[in-house]
Amino acid sequence: MEETSRDTIVQHIESQRDFFSTNKTKDIDFRLEQLRKLKKAIRKNQKKLEGALWEDLHKSPEESYLTEISIVTGEIDNHIKHLKRWAKPKRVSTPLHLWPSTSKVIYEPLGLCLIVAPWNYPFQLLINSLVGSISAGGCTILKPSPDVPKTAIAMQEMIEETFESNYIAVVQGGRETNSILFNERFDIIFFTGSSKVGKVVMKAAAEHLTPVVLELGGKSPCIVDADANIDVAAKRIAWGKIINAGQTCIAPDYLFAHHSIKDALLDKIAKNIKEMYGNDIKESRFYPRIVNQRAIDRLEKLMNRGKIHSGGEIDEKERFIAPTIIDDVNPDFLIMQEEIFGPILPVMTFEHIDEPIQYISKNEKPLAFYYFGKNRNAKEVLAKTTSGGACINDTLMHITNHNLPFGGVGNSGLGKYHGRESFLAFSNRRAIVTTPTWIDLPFKYAPFKYFKLIKRIV
Repeated sequence: MEETSRDTIVQHIESQRDFFSTNKTKDIDFRLEQLRKLKKAIRKNQKKLEGALWEDLHKSPEESYLTEISIVTGEIDNHIKHLKRWAKPKRVSTPLHLWPSTSKVIYEPLGLCLIVAPWNYPFQLLINSLVGSISAGGCTILKPSPDVPKTAIAMQEMIEETFESNYIAVVQGGRETNSILFNERFDIIFFTGSSKVGKVVMKAAAEHLTPVVLELGGKSPCIVDADANIDVAAKRIAWGKIINAGQTCIAPDYLFAHHSIKDALLDKIAKNIKEMYGNDIKESRFYPRIVNQRAIDRLEKLMNRGKIHSGGEIDEKERFIAPTIIDDVNPDFLIMQEEIFGPILPVMTFEHIDEPIQYISKNEKPLAFYYFGKNRNAKEVLAKTTSGGACINDTLMHITNHNLPFGGVGNSGLGKYHGRESFLAFSNRRAIVTTPTWIDLPFKYAPFKYFKLIKRIV
């Protein structure tokens, strides 16, 4: 992927600042028009995008639609439906000591937005964030991942044929382009990727006091308790772990299974994987590939310890790693030290629920959390842990509800988006007090003649 030159990046930034200063993007009808144009462009380019995702990640058109395209178009529809209400100034109550003033919150765009997306869901994670920027009234520079070049080019072509570059522009490249971008001043940086790079982004943003939204990752735990419905749990865990070949930031990263049901659960997970993808998984058109050789090398090292329950096959030429369950895993294994981001499920066993709770709580706060068991027990587990989001008796599905905020906490992220939260992420909530001039109460002025009265009401 050719790096975008610094001159081109600076030119985009300057032209977008000039366009933003015209205040055209603040007009609600303008924003709605751009959202409709974006949806129309996605529909027009859907086949091209699906083809690019197939070439880069071996994603089937069905999976590309369900996990990428439909999520974005649904987000657009939600913003079109609610934008006027979200953007309307909100009247808030005014305390007695400010009488006869009135108070309200108005929503204005932060301004020039930089959105940097990863490779695992390259369309969804770039364009879904763009929806929030458009909705809030910002101008945007988009930076796709170079690890999925076909999709990056397809998205650039779609954006360039739909929008002027002084409003929305795409830049391409790897670390060199990132370094140039992070050294420039933006009004907000929205970054999705690893915690390691997230720290680099936050440090660079601090030089300009630029606000950031960091959608990162981490080791999202999955607990299956003794009283869980293991038939349902096995199917939903298999799906959540293996979709996109496990290259999902909210995939169940590791499994804590109660000793009484562990063996049956693992057998059923392996069975469900075969039912979804067939006995010869490598030949299934529904099973994606690992993004590149570097990722394969990293994942292969994680499989060196523990007992392989099922899977384990690797074909580097095909960028294929079979869905793999590894039993008898210890916390000090390498596979438990970093986010897996692949189709490998390490398994640990527990006897009492306090064991996984203590383990999870002493480690970094995860992006997602999954518990399978009775609801009464789930309440206790949720109360004693934390995470960016969670599902009870399911996996991944919290990301599909645009009425829920999505994002991490601590090491797994900073800030939320989706639905109204996306609108808010790219907006400045401006506090306004309006005071009439027909009366000018003397309480606030020196020499504070009415101080005793003021103390009663303030």
